[in-house]
Amino acid sequence: MKKRFSNNWMMMSMLLLSMPASAASLLDELIVANGRYIGPTLEDNVLRMDTDKNGFADVFEVRAFLELQHGKGYEKELLDKWEASASGKSCSTPFAKELYSDSTR
Repeated sequence: MKKRFSNNWMMMSMLLLSMPASAASLLDELIVANGRYIGPTLEDNVLRMDTDKNGFADVFEVRAFLELQHGKGYEKELLDKWEASASGKSCSTPFAKELYSDSTR
């Protein structure tokens, strides 16, 4: 449960990062005359990201979604760190290196 919560929190953070530089202008375009928002909901975006249909979008699915939206290499440094963490390769302590294999490369 804790891992699923952290994955969802990470995914929501990525959605916020995916907002264009001018969020106000985008929001203006997504609001119709009567003031209702007509853009995709968070749930819509999560469903679009969840390609393996397991109920949540992991960082690998989030990266694929964002790169489709913004181009290859979007937020590369940040997503590389998150993928390393998700793959168990980010821990730098000497004893942990033996716990993780390089079979995910």
